[in-house]
Amino acid sequence: MPIKVFFNNSCNICKMEIDHYKKNSDQNLEWVDITNNQEAINLTSKSKAELLRRLHVIENGEVIGGAKAFVIIWSKIPKYKFLAKIFSFKPFFIIFHYLYEFVAYFLFLKNKHQLNEETKSTN
Repeated sequence: MPIKVFFNNSCNICKMEIDHYKKNSDQNLEWVDITNNQEAINLTSKSKAELLRRLHVIENGEVIGGAKAFVIIWSKIPKYKFLAKIFSFKPFFIIFHYLYEFVAYFLFLKNKHQLNEETKSTN
């Protein structure tokens, strides 16, 4: 069963990175755009804000977000397995985790308007 990757295709930076991973991956990863996607919310049991805030994957029925999700993605793409190994090492993972949270926060702020757009379209 492929790992489902939940990403924001409306974020230009996110889209660029995910498009790159898509080109280098196989059927082990299934890509799910969270933009206006109620099914993504249902599958992950995360709010739209939570999905916008971090990248998520579902692996073996478990929803995993943030830096750990990236490590899982990298572990499934041969070209990036070395990154998965490096950032699985606890001291490096901790640094990566905080760097990811910092960058992801600013990307969230940049794309937060998507939350308001959904509210407007339902009124």
